[in-house]
Amino acid sequence: MAAITTQVIYVEDTGLSKEDSSPYAYKEILVETPDTADSGDTFTVTLANYGITTLKLIEEFRHTTNYSVVVAGTSTTSVTAGVLTVTLTGGAPADNDKRVFIIGGI
Repeated sequence: MAAITTQVIYVEDTGLSKEDSSPYAYKEILVETPDTADSGDTFTVTLANYGITTLKLIEEFRHTTNYSVVVAGTSTTSVTAGVLTVTLTGGAPADNDKRVFIIGGI
């Protein structure tokens, strides 16, 4: 198990809110791991750095063939003190696959 330190994070502020008077805007980030990511590797994201205080959504997509074959992923997650930790999992073969995560919240 290794820590992934070279992930790329893209930020999008959708501007959507639950109601007009809500001061919080829904935000999403997209985290992309390198294609050397293996099952058991981990990465962390400090959610407040992207304006997220309440996690609402995590979706994972695993590239079994980069930019061609993409399947849903099943990695495990936890949040402690505002830091999201993702531990990569997946069916065989799940090593040396790029993964993309959509992480959303308010």
